[in-house]
Amino acid sequence: MTAPAPTRVLRVITRLNIGGPAIQATRLSTSLDAEGFDTLLIHGRLGEGEGDMSYLLADRGSRTQYLDLLQRPIAPWADARATVALYQAMRRFRPHVLHTHMAKAGLLGRVAAVAFNLTHPSSRVRVIHTYHGHVLEGYFSGPTTQLFVALERLLARATDRLIAVSARVREDLLHRYRIGSPPMFTVVPLGLDLDAFAAIDEGTRAEARRALDIAGGIPVITTVGRLTAIKNHPLFLDMAQRIARTRPDAVFLIAGGGELRDQLEAEARRRGLAERVRFLGWRRDLATVYGATDVFVITSKNEGTPVALIEAMASGVPGVSTDVGGVRDVIADATLGRVVRPDDAEALAREVTGLLDNRAAREAIASAARQAAVSRFGVRRLSADIAALYREVLAR
Repeated sequence: MTAPAPTRVLRVITRLNIGGPAIQATRLSTSLDAEGFDTLLIHGRLGEGEGDMSYLLADRGSRTQYLDLLQRPIAPWADARATVALYQAMRRFRPHVLHTHMAKAGLLGRVAAVAFNLTHPSSRVRVIHTYHGHVLEGYFSGPTTQLFVALERLLARATDRLIAVSARVREDLLHRYRIGSPPMFTVVPLGLDLDAFAAIDEGTRAEARRALDIAGGIPVITTVGRLTAIKNHPLFLDMAQRIARTRPDAVFLIAGGGELRDQLEAEARRRGLAERVRFLGWRRDLATVYGATDVFVITSKNEGTPVALIEAMASGVPGVSTDVGGVRDVIADATLGRVVRPDDAEALAREVTGLLDNRAAREAIASAARQAAVSRFGVRRLSADIAALYREVLAR
């Protein structure tokens, strides 16, 4: 008996910069093979100074296509040509499902899908878009944001299913921005490869400190993320300055790169923190960074589902975060970490110091956080959720 032909999925992501969307898109491109899905992943150009996660393609053997015209900045001529290229890719690949990730890919990919479905009605592609967060707050000026909201509302009408990575992102899109309707949305939390982080133990923590040249017993407070305005690293430095007054031995690690690195290094020097704050740049060995950390901190102005926070929790590191976006979907209550008001450096410093001073509380949170992160955000759960969603949408 002949096996049924696999279901073809065209996955489009704006770029493979460091972060949850790139991890999820590349992982799904291969993890769904066993479920009967054949995936082509199209990705675009990195922005200047962005960390590159395209190495994940080689690690996982993904079938991919690089589209240089696809890029994050608004560029009308390049965007139009990229839309045509995506339409042509659909004509060649004849996908059953188009699944887009990130704002620009979601815009151009869905416009191309509308054109494809109009010109190939017998080969209709089902359209799914994932909101890994959104760019509707904290990224652009008021008029530009209003334009994006209008476009997202319009594109929702051409989409079979909208995925939000957290319940809070879904509620924000539905009720604050009036994008889509409740039946269109499905919440599918991130799924990540967490095995390396979950394997961190006391032995590997000691090795991690040696690798980073940090002595045992020294408090280490860490953040991981792009050095860009939305991540609000000046708030991290403000917190660090406050902690340093009472914990003069504390070390602060900032892992990540971006356009603000020179400015942030100058700010650290201005605050007298040059010897205390270490800028690590982009790192692939994040298990080493988390292994050396006592408390992990997020200072963002906006987040979808914070990947670095999940990784830190899986590593057995308690987290303290600003109360933005989908953070409370990860730190659901005080047993899993601490959440403070946005832009409140004093509250961040107070919560971090409290955890440093209370080893029992720190260890209790670390244990509960690890268990929650691994059970809720593992990649096997993600693959099962997405496979079921594809089948449901195709059945309709």
